[in-house]
Amino acid sequence: MSVHFNTQTMKKQIFNVLVIATLTLTTVGCKDNKENTVTPGEAQEAATASETAATYQINSEESTIEWRGTKPTGEHRGTIDIQSGTISATQEEIESGTVTIDMNSISVTDEGISDEDRTNLENHLKGTVEGKETDFFNVEKFPTATFEITGITEKDGQKMMQGNLTLKEDTKNIEFPVSTSVNENEVTLESETFTIDRTDWKVNYGSQSVFDNLGDNWISDEIELKIEVKATKQ
Repeated sequence: MSVHFNTQTMKKQIFNVLVIATLTLTTVGCKDNKENTVTPGEAQEAATASETAATYQINSEESTIEWRGTKPTGEHRGTIDIQSGTISATQEEIESGTVTIDMNSISVTDEGISDEDRTNLENHLKGTVEGKETDFFNVEKFPTATFEITGITEKDGQKMMQGNLTLKEDTKNIEFPVSTSVNENEVTLESETFTIDRTDWKVNYGSQSVFDNLGDNWISDEIELKIEVKATKQ
């Protein structure tokens, strides 16, 4: 018995397998990027500390926010400095706190980017380019953002922090997973990576959900964030 192979059929089968594999990887990647996606709500009343809580001053040199944004041609990563803030906590748990974020400190940490491109992107994000002040964060008008703790709960064994995030002129209550540690002299807080939709705070530049006919010149609405905070007892 002889077996005859149809070259065209084989090529088509191989192509179909590659397409399925690519779609599978893309789907998995999208799910990863959407992990811990925040659904913002209306601003809530700030949490208040009990009489037994101690006050801890945030160490701005050891606290930071990491960010990641994507677009069809790639991604950008960077950091934003935490300017100041305080956390109130008992020996068991954080009870309240406020954080001021320095929007003038937005930096791009991409590897393989030229100094000129890095500076241009940072200036565009800050809004210090003439005529593009309102594209993103307009730091001259809004030099700081704030986060105010409204509560800490537990869901399915995971500690969740709730708080009011104010960017530009909008305040929304958000929730994200955190790990915390409190001792006599120091409080540490580290979030898991979570995702916010920038258009919820009217940061609309390049958004497909806001503008039509962008072609491949769109920027994802989703921004991934990760927060690390260290505070020492006053």
